[in-house]
Amino acid sequence: MKHSLTQLEHHEEFIGRHIGSEQADLDAMLKAIGASSLDNLVEQTVPASIRLAHALPLGAPRTEHEALSALKAVASKNQIKRSFIGMGYYDVITPKVILRNVLENPGWYTAYTPYQAEIAQGRLEALLNYQQMVIDLTGMELANASLLDEATAAAEAMAMARRVGKAKSNAFFVDVDCFPQTIDVVKTRAAFFGFELVFGKAQDAALHDVFGALLQYPNQTGELVDMPAIIAALKGKGVITAVATDLMALLMLKSPGEMGADIALGSAQRFGVPMGFGGPHAAFFATMDEHKRSVPGRIIGVSVDARGKKALRMALQTREQHIRREKANSNICTSQVLLANISSFYAVYHGPVGLKRIASRIHRLAAIFAEGLKQTKLNVLNTSFFDTLHIELGSHAGDVYQAAQAAGYNLRRVSATVLGVSFDEKSTRADVEALWAAFGANGHSVDTIDNLLADGSGIPVGLARESAYLTHPVFNRYHTEHEMLRYIKRLENKDLALNHSMISLGSCTMKLNATSEMIPVTWSEFGDMHPFAPLDQAQGYLEMINGLDSFLRAITGFDAICMQPNSGAQGEYAGLVAIQRYHTSRGEGHRNVCLIPKSAHGTNPATAQMANLEVIVVNCDDNGNVDVADLKAKAELHSKHLSCLMITYPSTHGVFEEAIKDICDIVHQHGGQVYMDGANLNAQVGLTQPALIGADVSHMNLHKTFCIPHGGGGPGMGPIGLKAHLAPFTSNHAVQPIEGPNQGQSAVSAAPYGSASILPISYMYIAMMGAQGMKTATQVALLNANYIATKLAPHYPVLYTGSQGRVAHECIIDIRPIKAACGISEVDIAKRLMDYGFHAPTMSFPVAGTIMIEPTESESKAELDRFIEALIAIRHEIRKVEAGEWTADNNPLKHAPHTQSDVIGNEWSRPYSQQTAVFPLPWVGDNKFWPSVNRIDDVYGDRNLFCACVPMDEYAS
Repeated sequence: MKHSLTQLEHHEEFIGRHIGSEQADLDAMLKAIGASSLDNLVEQTVPASIRLAHALPLGAPRTEHEALSALKAVASKNQIKRSFIGMGYYDVITPKVILRNVLENPGWYTAYTPYQAEIAQGRLEALLNYQQMVIDLTGMELANASLLDEATAAAEAMAMARRVGKAKSNAFFVDVDCFPQTIDVVKTRAAFFGFELVFGKAQDAALHDVFGALLQYPNQTGELVDMPAIIAALKGKGVITAVATDLMALLMLKSPGEMGADIALGSAQRFGVPMGFGGPHAAFFATMDEHKRSVPGRIIGVSVDARGKKALRMALQTREQHIRREKANSNICTSQVLLANISSFYAVYHGPVGLKRIASRIHRLAAIFAEGLKQTKLNVLNTSFFDTLHIELGSHAGDVYQAAQAAGYNLRRVSATVLGVSFDEKSTRADVEALWAAFGANGHSVDTIDNLLADGSGIPVGLARESAYLTHPVFNRYHTEHEMLRYIKRLENKDLALNHSMISLGSCTMKLNATSEMIPVTWSEFGDMHPFAPLDQAQGYLEMINGLDSFLRAITGFDAICMQPNSGAQGEYAGLVAIQRYHTSRGEGHRNVCLIPKSAHGTNPATAQMANLEVIVVNCDDNGNVDVADLKAKAELHSKHLSCLMITYPSTHGVFEEAIKDICDIVHQHGGQVYMDGANLNAQVGLTQPALIGADVSHMNLHKTFCIPHGGGGPGMGPIGLKAHLAPFTSNHAVQPIEGPNQGQSAVSAAPYGSASILPISYMYIAMMGAQGMKTATQVALLNANYIATKLAPHYPVLYTGSQGRVAHECIIDIRPIKAACGISEVDIAKRLMDYGFHAPTMSFPVAGTIMIEPTESESKAELDRFIEALIAIRHEIRKVEAGEWTADNNPLKHAPHTQSDVIGNEWSRPYSQQTAVFPLPWVGDNKFWPSVNRIDDVYGDRNLFCACVPMDEYAS
């Protein structure tokens, strides 16, 4: 049979790479569930009233090579100049052993948040190293495992200061010399918390009646303000003091902890993470032990396993939003685990001596440059500095700025007469000489000035660091590449990621993160761009971002996209902020009631609280749907004050609710707006649209639906889509304003486009899939979930289905009857799945005592069958407990997971065999994953909280 050239070009090739099953397997699964085709399944699953009548206007798919070549051409439009802009973003050298073996390694970037700690010990150790690094450098007692960026960390510090502070004031002091992007985000948060902001110089902070203060050290001018007296005066008034700082600078400067600060925060970007036009980067957040239960974000702690072996876990999880909902410390769900791990490995690889050398070189180059300018009689404004200088040039500032650009350098344009110059890890003596020339400071010798200057010449004696740091063995052992390579590999081997087996976490969409999608992330054209570089140098970035914007508008039906939120939770917040600004613009700022279904994800009420909204819970009926009568009654009751409804669709119960349009109409009739949580957008793409359904705004988890990997717990991206009437009220940026109707609106994230360097992943995915591929992916996601539900139904009750007996893209199986009968819980099943080589589905969300399974479209029928066989085998094991063959406390589920230690000893007294313990099915041994620890004692870990590297005496023993 003859094939046309178009057929042979096979532009749709990637669709078959992304979707896990071939046609014969799809047909077999359709037959198993009683559907005649994918379209027939959609008819049985998605309400007719919301189905799209047309194909998405996305165009034809592209091959991987075509899409990469096209994006490379776009990226080449970026002009990469050496950045001396600073402002919290600095050029770095990512050690190649870390670049190749962590950032570019699916063993690290495809893992999920370490809720199943027994199969996440590797990244938990890397995160513990990160916490220790932050504790050492900040001089604090406790650090979390990262936040989203420095600006949002500062906003979280403000909220924490209010929670823990004793001062009665409702005002918060902000140092005017904080980074402007930080001030921008703090303004947004303060406005919705109802806090008054007081601005002034750090030295005047104690003159004001405030509950908290945010100071910057070094500050945005580069100056090093002597903080101890300022902080002491604030403490004397009961004020909580937060210091935004720089880890690289703290290698040479007295730490915030030594100066008496309550909180230290900042960005770890300088430790090995490229600028990436603004992110992603790991923010750090450290405080004193007394505030541990008020810290936002996740904390890694040390516990023990069932054998008494040291084991790591996420500590104090009862603080988190999925448990405490609107009473949570924060709405934070995604942090920046992958980036935190890169920064921790950077510290491990360089060690304290190497890091001090890098910091000293940066400072030395800045000092030599400053001295050359002074010898030329130029006005250097700084009396002290680490890496940043401000130079008063009068009317010559513009000429010098242009001369530097012509020579390949970007400087900071502070004002019409002042330029800023910030040195970094990539800076060289050649850069100093070139910049001298641009400033007209010719005729100087780097070596001559170097010989004249004392060490640390820009650092006041009282602020020079004397305390030790990074003394733990982990920072002093792995400085050769072989040792570092093996350490990274040893940790990777402890973690189960998508490169081993499927991760079926409901509401998490752990789909393929294709290599072709990932490759552009580490292109220098994207990685080396400063977020505040002149936009004429960032045309490639803007073209890619605008292309993704068009894709997302086509998929969702919205009129506008805001690309700034750098996590799903941030997207939720940005959406509610837009809604509240809209109401205020219409003279309805009193609308402050947010309706949220009982089944909602915990971030929804936590976010509503951050937007200063009163949460009213709407009941669900016995079928898991929103109780429309209850919704209608509460919308009528709160009609005059109704702000919005937050709803997830398909619901968190895993069904397409038939009444969704009616639900949206009820809210609109009472003047409210509909916020649609985009957690389950993977079940909508190509079949329906949030805007078509009736949503006014929705966030999109690019790290779920659009293939950005979860990174072990971040990064993520949560851009929002909005209807036209809300577009003027979405976030903009004070430093680098974005074109659009939303001029003058303050930011929710530090960078204008959030974590811009990972946007190419989603761009590539959509470009390679095209309209048909995107729709087919959604259809197969529905098929895979229904296939699992059908196969498991004889063994476990499927809790919720739609009107025709179908689930959406995920299903909930009920473990409560099993627990009532024999004491085996969803936790026991989750741990036992590890012995079969699988990560557990989502436990006890949205219904306690259940597990929620989301297979995604990327898993093959063979992998689904293995997973199904494992769960059925576990059900047979449970029946032995129910029958009394095994006791309730001595069976393979209660002892799971099993480790090598369980089977290498001679003593085995359990009522099941070692074979049953570790090779429960014949195929398990073909690709055995060995958990590195037995079941971890959560209670011990929280009662004996320890959140740093194990002490050296225990380490040595």
